[in-house]
Amino acid sequence: MKDSFARTETERERLAMIGGLADSFKPLAQTVDQEGGFAFDSVERLRASGYTSWPVPREYGGEGISFYEQVLYQERIAMGDPALALAIGWHVSTVAELVAKQSWDEDKLVPFLRAVAGGSLMNRAATEKGTGSPSRGGKMQTTAQRHGDGYVVRGRKTFTSLAPVLDLVAVSTTLIEGDTEDAADFLIPMNTPGVSVDPVWNMMGMRGTGSHDLVLDDVVLPAEALVHRAPAGKRSGSANPYLLHVPACYLGAAVAARDEALAFAAGYQPNSLDRPILHLPHIGTLIGEIDVELAAARHFMYSVAARWEQPVADEAAGIAELGAVKVFAIRTALSVADKALRIAGAHGLAQTHPLQRLFRDIRFGLSNPPMEDAVLRLYHQQALREQGEA
Repeated sequence: MKDSFARTETERERLAMIGGLADSFKPLAQTVDQEGGFAFDSVERLRASGYTSWPVPREYGGEGISFYEQVLYQERIAMGDPALALAIGWHVSTVAELVAKQSWDEDKLVPFLRAVAGGSLMNRAATEKGTGSPSRGGKMQTTAQRHGDGYVVRGRKTFTSLAPVLDLVAVSTTLIEGDTEDAADFLIPMNTPGVSVDPVWNMMGMRGTGSHDLVLDDVVLPAEALVHRAPAGKRSGSANPYLLHVPACYLGAAVAARDEALAFAAGYQPNSLDRPILHLPHIGTLIGEIDVELAAARHFMYSVAARWEQPVADEAAGIAELGAVKVFAIRTALSVADKALRIAGAHGLAQTHPLQRLFRDIRFGLSNPPMEDAVLRLYHQQALREQGEA
């Protein structure tokens, strides 16, 4: 389950290193969940290992890992700590996306990449309470306006994962200049005056992501902080395969739930039985169903990841397929977590047992992009076009 999708010796070596770290994260993941804290030590160990710089091209100090590798390693981290995997996944995927799409000018992208190669952690800050998911197209209420030769930014962002340890944040704003309003991103160091974190994250699942609110109180920035600008309301229709770190996270959590259930079944023997419950036919059926579901979902995810390492001819269909991976992964993970709890019974619902944490973490996948209704709508539109009804 843990290494079957590594393709080369280099990938196997890297996966083994990441796997050793991921397994060591498990005890702290449980503590962080119970206390509603953050896995500072785990993040620092990932940073010290160099993993957070791996998406950066070699010429700028990174490893230039492939898109497929990103999925491979993110899933493995999630087998140890899903909350940490989801949080660090936003850093890794955003850096990789910026490298691939070159949406920032070189004079701004290169210094950023060198900073990441040196250990800086970043995330996007796009979500706002008043707009909902950025994928829905709401107008950013965080504003940027001219201030001398630079800009001043004001607003509040929600779901800023990794907030306790971020060094840089790319903030999405509405840039107001006279009668013109554009969508604009600013790269802001977290130690900039006026930038603060409001520690409001207190969710049922994924408690360890540190996804607090980012507060921007009259943040004065130089002109070079503006890294991207586009007409307001112009939404990119291009595919973003780097979001596959999301299904990778939840399938990793599902594998962890499977392993916890298997370990419980192998070690639990009521005095009414002459051997552990692992040997009972109905437990065997549940384990078989879990493994079939995981095999299907993981093969789907990795086959799509392999396809997207090369240009995809029909990008419109590809966008739907990428979304389908996430939808299928979450449905699978939910089913696996439920079956795992059926195996462990009430034991798995104890606050001290990892299964109940994994169950709650996996439920959070329903709230991550892309949303299921949007993906199903894409397939509906494809069907209408096939029938000439679009």
